[in-house]
Amino acid sequence: MTNAANDDRRFSVHARHLGRHQARVIHEPSFEAAAVAFVEDLAVWPEEDEVSVMVVDLDGGGEHCFRVDLSTGETAPCG
Repeated sequence: MTNAANDDRRFSVHARHLGRHQARVIHEPSFEAAAVAFVEDLAVWPEEDEVSVMVVDLDGGGEHCFRVDLSTGETAPCG
């Protein structure tokens, strides 16, 4: 997780397989960056090659789901 900068926003992020009770507040400039930052610190890895995370913008609203490839860090919208 990066330090909060002027262009960073606050996001609540949780892995779909863990549920909202494991959500963390992350400061990043975009939904995608927040998803990757959360996965980089994820302690409980799923058995698959990717993880789905829910990202909620705490300042402006909006919610997105991303699949993050655990090998490359690439993100894609959940299908």
